[in-house]
Amino acid sequence: MPIPTKTPPSSPLVVGIGELLWDTFPEGRQIGGAPANFAYHCQLLGANAVIVSAVGIDGAGRDLLEALGDRGLNTAQVATDQAHTTGAVLVDLDLNGVPSYIIEENAAWDYLEPTSALFDVASQADAVCFGTLAQRSQHSRETILSFLQATRPDCLRIFDLNLRQTYYSKRVIADGLHWATVLKLNAEELKTIATLLGLEGSTIELLDTLATAYGLQAVALTMGEQGCILWSDGATIHQEGFDRGPVIDTVGAGDCFTAVLAMGLLKNEPPQVIAEKANWRAAYVCTEAGAMPLMP
Repeated sequence: MPIPTKTPPSSPLVVGIGELLWDTFPEGRQIGGAPANFAYHCQLLGANAVIVSAVGIDGAGRDLLEALGDRGLNTAQVATDQAHTTGAVLVDLDLNGVPSYIIEENAAWDYLEPTSALFDVASQADAVCFGTLAQRSQHSRETILSFLQATRPDCLRIFDLNLRQTYYSKRVIADGLHWATVLKLNAEELKTIATLLGLEGSTIELLDTLATAYGLQAVALTMGEQGCILWSDGATIHQEGFDRGPVIDTVGAGDCFTAVLAMGLLKNEPPQVIAEKANWRAAYVCTEAGAMPLMP
């Protein structure tokens, strides 16, 4: 089925599949969920972006769909679940704006349903971003894996680990790596999966081992203010971070980075250019509140 779009026909179809929720801060709530944040930033970069998720029939769900619509995002694949409530996360920021999360369970996005329309989207996708959090329930996990299986061989399948609380396992990570063509993770997540998978070595050696073992096209390691390391075609580059002003919070900065990574790979941009752009835009997100700020 054709995907409704406000972008030019030549724009790549990019999908974020998984959690969709409200991030609840002491000052109020903001749209959240890594796949939705990813889709938002991809759309700003020229993609035809689609969110695959679910909300409840409650007021929070209606407000969420309205807020996404106000941002011009495609919500045709956001299902309405009559049995479960819209997802929410309590966000606590430390003095440096770094968040910790308490994630409500049994949310609508834990029950993603496989549909023919969903698999039509999968067959057309040029890139899809998925993570571990939305696979905490077997129901959504099976739908996400089926979606990945329905994508074209040349589709970028970006595995953004996004490890939260205890909502991951060795099997979920190994299966995600099996289906992925691109891996994005942070320094703490690299340590965690190295332990789970029994890997040893320096940071660069671990990235090379993961890329080689799972046939990955690229691996991106984010390191906050220290920048990032991008592995591509057997070579690694280190891009320093940027100081773009006082940090409000770091929520969504990694998702913005992933969006720039995806769009850069789709355009065959040089790794150094991708890394610089990704760090630059992610640093800006840190100077604004929430994961979907207006971007310059």
